[in-house]
Amino acid sequence: MPETDNDDVKAMSFETALAELERIVAALEGGKAPLAESIAIYERGEALKRQCETLLKAAEARIEKITLSRDGRAVGTEPLDGQ
Repeated sequence: MPETDNDDVKAMSFETALAELERIVAALEGGKAPLAESIAIYERGEALKRQCETLLKAAEARIEKITLSRDGRAVGTEPLDGQ
């Protein structure tokens, strides 16, 4: 399946892409699809996986950790991975 066949994946939400990816994994684990079809759905699964990873990275970049003063008051935020 050429990459252009998976262009719709880039517009999918995380939840939609993950649900379709789960269906693909189940189909591949079933082992009943012909080889050519298995390859095509595997390639689509790869595109869905990349979309999920991209969306997760974007979400992680937006998450902030609340910083507290010594007395427990919220005093600001910092990136979640900023140690």
